[in-house]
Amino acid sequence: MNGSLRLENVTMTRKKILLVDDSNTVLLMHRMMLSGGGYELLIARNGVEAVDLALRERPDLIFMDVVMPQMDGLQACRRIRASPEMHATPIIMVTTRGEPHSVQAGYESGCTEYITKPFDKGDLLQKLRQHLGE
Repeated sequence: MNGSLRLENVTMTRKKILLVDDSNTVLLMHRMMLSGGGYELLIARNGVEAVDLALRERPDLIFMDVVMPQMDGLQACRRIRASPEMHATPIIMVTTRGEPHSVQAGYESGCTEYITKPFDKGDLLQKLRQHLGE
């Protein structure tokens, strides 16, 4: 070597976040919150789409609503958790259902965190960074 520093060819990959909600308003809020963070955002509008995208794309983190058409978030969470490749992926439920039995059902379905709407942007971003190791 001639004393110069050789840099390896490193590819930086963006973290993938799957946003699952049937509300365009909530999806827009999530997108606005996460814009500028360098994340690749994937969108699903129901539990069926969420399971398909999660198993195909293997996101680094999932924000999921509970009350959705075709398949609710609890069912989708259980199906995603059944895949060995997705067993450790953080799934954060973001829902209007704040009753104790709903929270318990969320954790029993396999979610990592349970946040009720309306949510605090700072709290949501803190949980995101915590689970992504940022």
